[in-house]
This record gives sequence, C-alpha cells and structure tokens, in this order.
Amino acid sequence: MATIAVLGTLDSKGVQHALLADCIRERGHEVLLIDIGTGTDPEITPDIDRFQVAAAADLDLQGMMDRKDRGECVVAMSEAAPACIAKLHAEGRFEAIISLGGGGGTAIATAAMRALPLGVPKLMVSTLASGNTAHYIGESDIAMMPSIVDVQGLNRVSEGVFRRAAGAICGMVETRIDEAKAKPLIVCSMFGNTTDCIDHATPIFEAAGYEVLVFHATGTGGRTMEKLIESGSVSGVFDITTTEWADELCGGTLSAGPTRLEAAGKAGVPAIIAPGCLDMVNFGERDSVPSEFEGRTFYIHNPQVTLMRTTEQECAQLGHMLADKVNAYTSPVEIFIPKGGISVISRKGKAFHDAAADEALFKSIHDHAKVPVHDYNEDINDRAFAEAAAKRLLKLIQS
Repeated sequence: MATIAVLGTLDSKGVQHALLADCIRERGHEVLLIDIGTGTDPEITPDIDRFQVAAAADLDLQGMMDRKDRGECVVAMSEAAPACIAKLHAEGRFEAIISLGGGGGTAIATAAMRALPLGVPKLMVSTLASGNTAHYIGESDIAMMPSIVDVQGLNRVSEGVFRRAAGAICGMVETRIDEAKAKPLIVCSMFGNTTDCIDHATPIFEAAGYEVLVFHATGTGGRTMEKLIESGSVSGVFDITTTEWADELCGGTLSAGPTRLEAAGKAGVPAIIAPGCLDMVNFGERDSVPSEFEGRTFYIHNPQVTLMRTTEQECAQLGHMLADKVNAYTSPVEIFIPKGGISVISRKGKAFHDAAADEALFKSIHDHAKVPVHDYNEDINDRAFAEAAAKRLLKLIQS
C-alpha cells in the first residue's frame, strides 16, 4: 500500500479530485489530498489546505485572494506548491502524485511535480495535454493525459478519463523496480559529432561496474542530465559535449540555459569536462538563421539543422565561460582538451576547421581555469583521447 498525493484546485474541481481519491482508495492505497485553489472555499476537506501550501513560500495568500486577481494567485501558487510538495515528499508523506486541471491548475500542479525527483510517479490530466507541453514537463518525467473534454464537472466521458487516470497512477506506484542490482551511474553528454568518443569510453566504464546514461546535448538533454546529477544518484560525469554553451552565447536553438555545467559541482560529483562541439551553433533550416549572421561559415547538417562556426572572439568567450563554471566545483574535476579537433567537422581539412578559433578557445581555458587542464594532440573522437579521459574519471571517482 502506498500514499498517493492528489493535488488540485478543490474550490472549483473538488468533485473531480474526490473521484480520483475514491478510485485510488478502491485500489487499496491511501490519499493525501492537497488544495491549491485560491477562489471560494474548497468543495471537499483537504489534508493539506491552501494556506499550508502558501506558507511554504511565505505568501500572504489571504491578501491575494482578497484582491481577486486570478493571475497573481496562479503565479504565487506556482511558486509555493513546488516548495510544499518537495518538502512533503522529502518527509515521506507520499510516493506518487496526480492532478487534473485546465490552464491554471495545470500550471500550478506541473510546477509542483517538476520539483520532485526523477522516478517519482507523476500524472497530470489536462485540457492542454494534446498541445506543446514542453514548458509544463520541462526536464521532469511527468506523464500528461488528455482530458478529452473540459475538466469542469463530471460526465460520461470525463468520469471515464478520471477513473482510468486513477488506475494509471496506481499502476505506476504498484510497479516495483528492483534497485538492489542497480549499478552506480556515470552520465555522459553526446552529439553526433562526439558519438565515437562516447562509444570508446562506455566499455571502460562498464568494465569498471558502472551503468552509462547518455544525454544528447540538445538543450533539453543537457538540462535533463543536470537534473539527474542534482538528484544525487550519479557517481561520475563525463561531460565531453558542452556545445549548448555555444547556443547560449550566440542565440542558437539548443541552449540549455545559464546554469548548464553547475550541477556536478553543487552535488559534489567528480567530473571530466571537454569543450566538445563548441565550434558549432545550432539553427533550424538555412532560411531561419538570423540575418545578423550572414557571411559566417555554415554547414548544413540536415535540411532541418544548420550549424554555424563559432568565431575566434566567441571561442575566447566560451573558454572563459567554461572555466568559470568549472572553477566553482568543490568536487574533483579536470578539463581535457582535444587539440586535434573538438568535433568531427573541426578536424584539419573538414568544414569547420579553424586553427585560430580553436587556439583562442584552448588558450582561454588555460588562462582562466583553476583546475587541472590536460592537452591531447588527438581529436575528441580518437580512441586514445576517449580512453584517457574515461580512465581519469574513474580515478577521480575512486579518489
């Protein structure tokens, strides 16, 4: 038997959440009912009321409700609910969470769900589940289920959807994963341009008893990797594809945001860092590239992806940025530089080869880094470079 949190706006959708709770109890589980409503009094009595939720962020909820500004209330609850839900989960109050809602309810509930660790079952029944859900899910593992009809009231369609949703969250929490045999984790960042490096390194990690998780450095991939590192479930970080910083600096489409490269340092996880693919900025179709970049060096990766070569000045900035991030680590960390090429297409004779830009990147890293920096003449995908970096990470983990 598990406890499942039922989170929702109980002032306008109390009956619907009561149905979820009843269906969950019918399956033999307990319910923790949490109110995130900001309108009239709740239709059913919660276990955690809206004022307790608001207190997690020191909000004057009554004052906001008196002003009757729905937008203000939704924004405020979107800040308070994550703090409250994370605290309740850390205290062991529930093992899974479910909610249903329209626009406001979905925004608040998914904000709360994103605050939970990966692996905690999360299900959101929403009127918005059939559209672009990226900003609701973020880097989390939230499952979203279309409500089909509006979530207001109950009818033959919505009742069926809600009952199946309750069954789904019960099924999720009832599914047990044997973690006794789980191996410690090493996470890696990769692009198509650094795939061989990861392929050479992976057998070394696996032979040492580690499971390898690879994240594609597409912005979302980098953020998801960082979130997993933050969870404390990772033993080592092989971050050899830091290309998302090029997109962050130049306005490309695959930025992972300004906190990329911070998680390992904050979590105290040993790491090997390399400037992989910092030679490229990602855009969409060739016609989508901003006009300000006309005259630059481009490479058509495929009809939907256009790569732009970073300049000497940009590479100097990127080296400084990478070094500053890594300098903040309190855990063992070292930088490996593949001077023979930081991507497949930056090697000598390839489309993005630019010796001056590469040298500006490498010099900037050396000038600003306060951690050990190792230079290799090979390119990033050379077996010798990959194996040296992988073996060094194992040493850092064991130190």
